Amino acid sequence: MAVTIKTAEEIEILREGGARLAFILDELEKAVAPGVTTADLEDLAAKLIKEGGDAGAFFGYKPAGAARPFPANTCICINEEIVHGIPNENPRTIQEGDIVTVDLGLTHKKLITDSARTVTVGNVDKTGKELVWATREALMAGIDAARGGGHIGDIGAAGEAVIKKTPFVIIRDLVGHGVGYSVHEDPYVPNYGTKGTGEELRPGMVLAVEVMLAESGKGGIKVMPDGYTYVTPEGCRSAQIEHTIVITEGEAEILT
Repeated sequence: MAVTIKTAEEIEILREGGARLAFILDELEKAVAPGVTTADLEDLAAKLIKEGGDAGAFFGYKPAGAARPFPANTCICINEEIVHGIPNENPRTIQEGDIVTVDLGLTHKKLITDSARTVTVGNVDKTGKELVWATREALMAGIDAARGGGHIGDIGAAGEAVIKKTPFVIIRDLVGHGVGYSVHEDPYVPNYGTKGTGEELRPGMVLAVEVMLAESGKGGIKVMPDGYTYVTPEGCRSAQIEHTIVITEGEAEILT
């Protein structure tokens, strides 16, 4: 798929959808607590999506190479799980000290926004808190660098500069992407790169910028038998934080 430019009318719909998605993630974040299961969070997400009259963008989505469609609305990951955790098959129970990521795509009036948050549960150690902080700071640095007339490499370079000041590791095989008409569109948005390189950023481009870091290790990934869940090969903890943005002539607008 070629890189697409959304119209002003489409961006307004995406703005509405992004606000709805942010509200649902707010509610899911409040619900994350010891004793709560990933299936509980999925059920809450499904309820809130239905109440809003929208649809979960991930449910039934079958990415290239997947053996089956994704069976849930949310991707929920705990500790060593990085992305695409299935919440309603073999649900996990959240424990004190866990790091939990909730990722959700929402289809509102046929257009899709995508966002993820990583939450620390109760008494998380200093390294765990710093991992989440670094992931958020790298994301915001990347978004701040995303301006019309710039390039995709500007986003990755800005985020990478933040990460290099920490002990944490970029998960290089997992990247952000265009979004809007479908869950995954061109271009890819890596969390590393060289300023001034890559696809030109044009006003009206809509991107899901997401940073995924590992606590340690080599930044590799391993796919679990369910065909979707990616984990760190070393079993170390990870974090993922994501926003959908629209490129403008100046600062990018965060839609989620």
